[in-house]
Amino acid sequence: MKGSKKFAAIAAGLMLCLGVMGCGGGDGGKQSASSGSEVKQVVDASEAAKQGDKKDWKIAVVVKDSSNGWFARMEEGVNQFAADTGINAYQKGPVATDAAQQVQVIQDVINQDIQALCVVPVDPAACDPVLKEARDKGIIVITHEGSTCKNVDYDLEAFNNAGYGAFIMDKLQESMGGKGIYTTMVAHLTNASQNEWANGAVAEQEAKYPGLKLLDNPKRVESENNSEKAYQVAKEVLKSHPEVTGFVGTSSMDTPGVARAINELGLKGKVFVVGTGMPNECRALIKDGSLSYITLWDPAEAGYAMCVMARRVLEGKPIENGTDLGLKSYSKLIVSKENPHLFMGAGWIAINKDNVDNYNF
Repeated sequence: MKGSKKFAAIAAGLMLCLGVMGCGGGDGGKQSASSGSEVKQVVDASEAAKQGDKKDWKIAVVVKDSSNGWFARMEEGVNQFAADTGINAYQKGPVATDAAQQVQVIQDVINQDIQALCVVPVDPAACDPVLKEARDKGIIVITHEGSTCKNVDYDLEAFNNAGYGAFIMDKLQESMGGKGIYTTMVAHLTNASQNEWANGAVAEQEAKYPGLKLLDNPKRVESENNSEKAYQVAKEVLKSHPEVTGFVGTSSMDTPGVARAINELGLKGKVFVVGTGMPNECRALIKDGSLSYITLWDPAEAGYAMCVMARRVLEGKPIENGTDLGLKSYSKLIVSKENPHLFMGAGWIAINKDNVDNYNF
């Protein structure tokens, strides 16, 4: 199978909904099962990568946790970019979500004669010094979920972070029937993007949903990017605060962990969680009603897109408002008004029991 067709097959399920999405709008949860004609509308993921001559470059992608299913999916995109272009692009990561371990991995790869480094940081502040080392060596640095990193050429986000948080809240209030008490969960309080999503959810609630109220204490809890930890923390919150009927989850480990707690405590249909999740990990929980929605973007696309962006910079091509990276969710990048190095795509979707079987990763 040719590379471009292989990537299309990998991404097809998720890509079906992306054409109707956009920053500040769209509702993936209401999409129906997709037809073959819709698949054909997807921009060929390898189109941007095929432009120009093959170069003997190395692009290293360093993720938060090499054992996490989210990043296993991202590696599919990185590997597909390598297959499509002939460029030596590869992915590394620590064995657990640990900032110090990730910094060590980054340190190792920047000493391996690479031309570009793409990082999904656990802790942007902890990563910044080693990212500066990379740039001082002349290495191009691209981050994802790292909007507060300073020592980068560009940060690429799948969407506007506040908008994604608002999208999560829209689905949570729908699940909660527009009333109740909720709290928010992130992997770590130091994680820039996840806290921005949670803040966006709270801002959306305060602006649109007066029937909902954020729990006074704790307003935000940590899952340590671990489903078991999310499960334990959710049980503690629900036992200490029986008035809570909603959770905003941001890490892909939050939603399945909280849903397990809801199920175990006999609160299915009374307490709800909406947030980032992986379809295969959450499928059973969605189908049995423990989880109403998961929200996400395709990590394979994000991995591929970071590599395309790195290649463009190496080729001396501009990254500017409206740049097309050749993938549907990154076909018209939007530059942040506050940060000229931050670019956003338009790739969020929602999955519930009606469409979860459309996705297989």
